[in-house]
Amino acid sequence: MNRSCLCSILVTTALICSAYFIGNAYIDEELKEKLLRWEITDKMHNVTNKIQNTTDEMHNVTDKIQKVADKMQNATSPTCENLNKPLGSEALPQGIIVKTSNLETQHLWDYRQDKKGNPNRAMSLLAMAVGIKQKELVNKVIQKFPSRDFVVMLFHYDGVVEDWKQYPWNEHAIHVSVMNQTKWWFAKRFLHPDIVAEYEYIFLWDEDLGVAHFNPQ
Repeated sequence: MNRSCLCSILVTTALICSAYFIGNAYIDEELKEKLLRWEITDKMHNVTNKIQNTTDEMHNVTDKIQKVADKMQNATSPTCENLNKPLGSEALPQGIIVKTSNLETQHLWDYRQDKKGNPNRAMSLLAMAVGIKQKELVNKVIQKFPSRDFVVMLFHYDGVVEDWKQYPWNEHAIHVSVMNQTKWWFAKRFLHPDIVAEYEYIFLWDEDLGVAHFNPQ
């Protein structure tokens, strides 16, 4: 009886130990597989992050290269631009070209300051085709138009310009001299729309037209 019990105990113990070792081996293998999967997943995440960072850096480098290329394109040397152009056809400096202009005289070295310091600058134009024989009538006409509000432009169809110096307004007037031309010839060639666009009023006056009852204001 004792031997039978002892054998049963030994068999049971052997089975338990076998089950323990087998189960432990199975669990250990499964744990290793899980740990391996976790490790692989973690490494894949790290690789993905590195690839993403590298991609971002490449985008940044590409953007910088594009900006440098744009700056180089915008800063093209005028010498290169004008390399194949004929002498004298170079582009004017920026800021000189404007859509409209006028007939006022301005200091080249301080144009903006002149505009600020002369708020009452002439904003209208008086243009006349004149001859020296009518100088007294022309003088009366010009005196009717205040110099603070009007620019005076004289078209000399007889070619005489020097004999007008006796009048104080002569130095400020604009003189155009061409022999034997009509006032409309002068007007078409010298009163271009882009030149007179800035004037509020334009008077194209006949030299023999009286101004006794005329007020330009």
